[in-house]
Order: sequence, then C-alpha cells, then structure tokens
Amino acid sequence: MPGPKDLDPSSSPRALLGAELRHAREKAGLSQEDLGQRLFVSGSFVGQLEAATRRMNPEIARLIDVALDTGDFFLRNCKAAAKSSYTEHFVEAVEAESSATEIRQYEPLLIPGLIQTPAYARAVFRAYQPTAPEEVIERKVAHRMERAHILEGATGPLFWTVMDEAVVRRVTGGHAVMAEALRHIIALIQGNRIIAQVLPFEAGAHASMEGSIKLMDFADAPTLLYFEGVGSGRLEDDPATVRYQRRTHEFLAAAALSPEKSLAMLEAMAQDYEHEAHP
Repeated sequence: MPGPKDLDPSSSPRALLGAELRHAREKAGLSQEDLGQRLFVSGSFVGQLEAATRRMNPEIARLIDVALDTGDFFLRNCKAAAKSSYTEHFVEAVEAESSATEIRQYEPLLIPGLIQTPAYARAVFRAYQPTAPEEVIERKVAHRMERAHILEGATGPLFWTVMDEAVVRRVTGGHAVMAEALRHIIALIQGNRIIAQVLPFEAGAHASMEGSIKLMDFADAPTLLYFEGVGSGRLEDDPATVRYQRRTHEFLAAAALSPEKSLAMLEAMAQDYEHEAHP
C-alpha cells in the first residue's frame, strides 16, 4: 500500500487529526494493517483516516486512543474535526471530493452539484425545501458554489460526468435558468475543465437504471464510492463494489453520446431554452 503523503496540519482540523494519527501509529511501531486489526477495520480505512479522505467518528476515535495509548486525544479532537456546514450524510463525501484526483459521476435526474449555477442550485434547493426561509436556501447555494472551486486551477481533479438526457430536458427553475446552466457546462467543456457526455433516451435500458454513481480516486488512498438517495447517502470502499461501479460508469460512457456530440446537443438545447426565455 502506498505510504500516506505529508499533510499540512494547518489546512483543516481533519488533516491535523490524520497527521497526528500517522505520527502516533508510527511511534507505536504499527503498520496501517496492524492498527486496522485493533480497530476492527481494514488497513486501507486507516490510510484514509491519515490522508483525511475519511472522517473519524467518535467510536473509532475511542478505539484509537485505546490502541495507541493516547488518553482521550483523538476522541476529544474528532469532535472539532467533525464540524461542517453540510448535512451529516453528505459531509464526508464533500470533504473527500476536495482531495480527489479524479471524480467520475453519473446523474440520472439533475446536473451534478459541482457544475451547477447558483440559479439552478437555488431552484433545486427550493424544490427540496419549499417552506424554508430564504436565508437557509441562500446558505445552501453558497456552500454549493464553494465546492465548485475545486475545479479551478491546475491542481483540480479530472471531472468526468455522464448525464441522462432527462437532466438537460427537465426544466428546473425555468427556461432562462436552464439556458444559463447549460451554457455554464458548455464553457467548462470548452475550457477543458471537465468531460461531459449525455446518455440519450434512445440508448434504452442501461447499466445504472437504479440511481446515480460517484467515484472518487485519490493519490494515496483507495477509491471511494458515494451512493445518494432522498435525504440519505453513504460512502463505500469495498474493492469489489468499487470495481463493479467503475465498470458501470464505463458502460454508461460507452452507451452515451461522444463528448463532441454531447456538446452539440447541449448547444442545441441551450439555444432552445434561450428562444423559449426570449421568444
């Protein structure tokens, strides 16, 4: 297993906790696999904690303190590292994507969060919470836009999305909002920031009829898979499950329109929405 990279302890509480775990483990003369056995988890899970791609929960922190004889250091500090602006089921996935080197995603119903516009995100959140105060919705939109910054600059991850045709045809927020949303995706494609394909209706039955897929690869930790449902979500790192879903994404990409034809379709749809918004 590749060794964990050196972390900047000042970057985040969770990075600090991961660096401290690595230091305490090595001081105890244990490998990641050795410590994993004492925690009843895999060695790769320990590596993910050290690389700050997985969140340390209180129960794991308590076991670490016992295994490494660190008093209550990890139990106390995991509470600080757990603070987040996101819902509990989503926070770990958000934090993982911020350190991913590659993200592959399939979405059957909506534009992936990382490439949404504020207006589109606002329409989505309002649909989720029709009676929420305006400040709650705006706070959610701001957090989503903050996430999108990982696609900026030379160090951003490779982002490859396959979107069902339903994504671009469902009028979310109105025609003007959809035109803007598609123009944003087009700009990201033309700026070589993302790879995007559309899975057309004419493709018929496909490999992910039951839901979305999100695969996140890292330089120094195993791949994570994120499953999301209505008000719920979970991360999975089982190698067999990850392999299966990676192959599923490959099947989807093969069945989808090519990147060039997908871009042409997005251009045509954006023009249609613009015409509907300004006849």
